[in-house]
Amino acid sequence: MAALDLPPGFLLRMKHLLGEEFQDFLDIFNSSPCHGLRVNTLKLPIEQFINISPFPLSPLPWCTSGFLVPDDEKPGKNPYHAAGLYYLQDPSAMAVVEILAPQPFERVLDLAAAPGGKTTHLASMMNGRGLLVANEIKTKRIGHLTMNLERWGARNVLIANETPERLAGHFGAYFDRVLVDAPCSGEGMFRKDPTACQDWSEGMIQGCAVRQTAIMHYAARLVRPGGWLVYSTCTFNPEENESTITRFIREHADYSLVDPPRWPGFTTGRPDWLPDNETLPELRRTIRLWPHRLQGEGHFIAMLHRDEPDSKNRGISQPRLWRTDKLPRSLQQVYETFCRENLNEIPAMDRLAVVGFRLYQLPEGMPRLNGLRVIHPGWWLGTFKKDRFEPAHALALSLKTSNCYHLLSLPADSPELLAYLRCENLDLDSIDQYWSGGKKDGWVVVAVQPHNSNASPQVKDTFAFPMGWGKRVHGILKNHYPRGLQWK
Repeated sequence: MAALDLPPGFLLRMKHLLGEEFQDFLDIFNSSPCHGLRVNTLKLPIEQFINISPFPLSPLPWCTSGFLVPDDEKPGKNPYHAAGLYYLQDPSAMAVVEILAPQPFERVLDLAAAPGGKTTHLASMMNGRGLLVANEIKTKRIGHLTMNLERWGARNVLIANETPERLAGHFGAYFDRVLVDAPCSGEGMFRKDPTACQDWSEGMIQGCAVRQTAIMHYAARLVRPGGWLVYSTCTFNPEENESTITRFIREHADYSLVDPPRWPGFTTGRPDWLPDNETLPELRRTIRLWPHRLQGEGHFIAMLHRDEPDSKNRGISQPRLWRTDKLPRSLQQVYETFCRENLNEIPAMDRLAVVGFRLYQLPEGMPRLNGLRVIHPGWWLGTFKKDRFEPAHALALSLKTSNCYHLLSLPADSPELLAYLRCENLDLDSIDQYWSGGKKDGWVVVAVQPHNSNASPQVKDTFAFPMGWGKRVHGILKNHYPRGLQWK
């Protein structure tokens, strides 16, 4: 690993803050960053993934679905990744959602969601039930967020492109749990992203702290009384961490810091790094994760609880629900015809809504979204074209192969699967042994089989996972894998 060109100002700061611990901290930058993955429990149990994993896994103590992967492996270039069986994520980042601990049937908001690592974690812990709002203010980052959530197979997610101010004005005190994974100076990611070193400056730290304070001001309005708010950054300096939380507590008397779960290597916040007139003793309830103390990068986490008034539901916002009328009969017939011809059951019959020409299933308890910039208001099932229904990639990635009539289940190490991921068409006659279902022309789900080529047919059927759509036309599979996901 090439030596990092760490900013001199950053080094001076950290030497002053860490004292005798500084050398251990500095030495870690001469080693490679840790690589982690988190299993998608919406698609398979953790034990099953361990049995079919193509690379060694070491469990993480703070996340039951999280694992370390050896440096020489390339899990991002594995078909299992394209099928959404896991998400590649810094091990330390996995602690954030574990601490927030969302529950099924709750209303949860990820206020700065892109690229989707923590959102996918939230979706898994909610087990696909309830309402999960994934918001991202930067339009250019929405594409990555959407692709990651589609691959994850999450069905209960609303993707929005809004400011925190407008969300607070629309929803009010609505959410059971809110996550603010705040934009920051990124000091904790220097090992993983050396370009972040070039962007670092004292002015950047101060600018981030101002932005974080503004975001938290609106986040405070979005949490229901009795609800929870988690603030996290991937940076070390106290201005963006302890100072931001101190300002928040002093400006929001109805919030208090709580002591979250701690695992080996987790350390407390550092109120002693702030001037006496700016600090609070309860800052020791916050958490710092250091790369020289555990296997992961740098993170700061604060968990806050909003006081609940004496009257149980007093102050909780109750926006009007999205009204879901029956689909026009003509559209419903087209949708149901597609499902009968291709699937064992219709995957969604209730809470359907047509937005433009797209068909969605809305999350449970979906509120009205009048005036908000919404990218996807729920699970995108497909698009109505003239006299036909074209299924969405998000539909394929949410299905079980047992629900598919027409299935092309390819081994993970086969050249045909690689060709599919490269958006090439396939000659079906040459791979007939991987085909199941009738051979008439129409839509096909393409799936990946386990790496273990010696697995029994029953095991292969159990562990086949959809990757996308194709269309059978005269013995050729026309490729419908999204071009934006094309493997090079």
